[in-house]
Amino acid sequence: MGSGSTELNAPYQDKEQVSSSKSRYIVLLLVLTGVLMSVLDGSVVSIALPTITEYFHVSIAQSQMIMTAYLVTITSLLLIFGRVAEYVGKAKLFFLGIALFTASSLACGISSSLEMLVLCRIFQATGGAMMFSISAAIIFLAFPKSEQGRAMGYIGSTVAIGSILGPTLGGFIVDLLGWSYVFLINVPIGLVQMLLSTRYLRIEEKRSSCLEVDWIGAMTLIALIVSLMALLGQLSYGLAITPAILILAMIFVLTLAGFIINESRQKSPLLDLSIFRYRMFVLPSISLILFFVANLMVSVLGPFYFEGVRGYTASQVGLIYLIIPSIMVIGAPLGGTIYDKHRFRYLAAFGMSIMAFSMIMLGYLAMNVTTDIRMLLVCFFFMGIGGAFFQSPNNTELMRALPISKINIASSFTATIRNLGMALGVSLSGLLVSLQMAQAGHYGTISEAEPLLLASSISRVMLIAGGLCIISAMVATYRGMCMK
Repeated sequence: MGSGSTELNAPYQDKEQVSSSKSRYIVLLLVLTGVLMSVLDGSVVSIALPTITEYFHVSIAQSQMIMTAYLVTITSLLLIFGRVAEYVGKAKLFFLGIALFTASSLACGISSSLEMLVLCRIFQATGGAMMFSISAAIIFLAFPKSEQGRAMGYIGSTVAIGSILGPTLGGFIVDLLGWSYVFLINVPIGLVQMLLSTRYLRIEEKRSSCLEVDWIGAMTLIALIVSLMALLGQLSYGLAITPAILILAMIFVLTLAGFIINESRQKSPLLDLSIFRYRMFVLPSISLILFFVANLMVSVLGPFYFEGVRGYTASQVGLIYLIIPSIMVIGAPLGGTIYDKHRFRYLAAFGMSIMAFSMIMLGYLAMNVTTDIRMLLVCFFFMGIGGAFFQSPNNTELMRALPISKINIASSFTATIRNLGMALGVSLSGLLVSLQMAQAGHYGTISEAEPLLLASSISRVMLIAGGLCIISAMVATYRGMCMK
């Protein structure tokens, strides 16, 4: 924010926009492949957990660390690498991220113990954070303003594909090749990426003369996110106040307060709090995190419903969950193109309204275990359309809301709230279902629950997800009203 201005709306500066790269579509493909790999590896492992648990002869609680360690690490490091990119350079940091992600994927695939696998997952998430933190900034700078909406739409569709397709792809890989190939499949893809990146990943950018990282803020942020995830995990066992819950809640509150105080006093903060003075940045950020929380609720619980209640196989569920990403592959860029040409200010609100209606209908229809499956598939179809029309304009306005000098912050913060929303969606879905089952007197696992109890519990969570989408749509509507 230039000259200490407190202006709430930052006009987009065309004169500061980096000129479009001639090889921008190759850059787009490279970046989107990196985004897809990092998102996929946050969810693809879920389907392989039973096999990994049996392979290493450990408990489910222990094997879940494979997922938790990845999500917590990548969410914690995104803002840090957004700052590091200002010194190292976006293209170089992205290349280093590919290299680390590829090497650690190989190490994950050949791990001989659960401890080694969890450690390698932390390194893998670190590489993913390096790529993901500046992916939006690279694409935004590689394209002219007239094409940015469509380009940002590709990011939205890629993230949606990764988060929803992960469990499906994981199931086929585990069945055909074994759990280790869930990780090893990244290696050849990563090597090709590295080769192409050395030639094509070149963007004009200004770098800082020295590396200034707010390490106190970084450590506080990590403690903040870890305590939040651990607190939600403890709450999934019930709402009874235990010493562990009290301690984690206290750590979360203290680290949150400490992070805000520290960032407000730092000369070069990890998170420049001045970005929250830009109303047109804050509003789409709120819409985005609510979207991902709701989306992951449905993504995580849907397979349990279709397998546990409807009796479908994992492969059949996988085909059902191909509906949304298949639509978004086409729909998100199309929505971005429409926004580029017409800049319809309520397009994001329109898309989120469709999403909310679809989720609420899905929740109501799922309560009745005899509902025609075609009705449920129609809900998935419209969820894909709604998500496609929401993400492109919302993500584009997020990147345009801040001055070009803060584009790294915009990119890394957007990636952070996206991953935080996904992590919260996973945690809250388990928490809400567990609480409902405990209230009904069921204290076993979700797979052991009676079909009717499972259906009612999951459908209520889907209704809650629809409610979150309604709030997101209202925020997006207000943003449209504020646009000039």
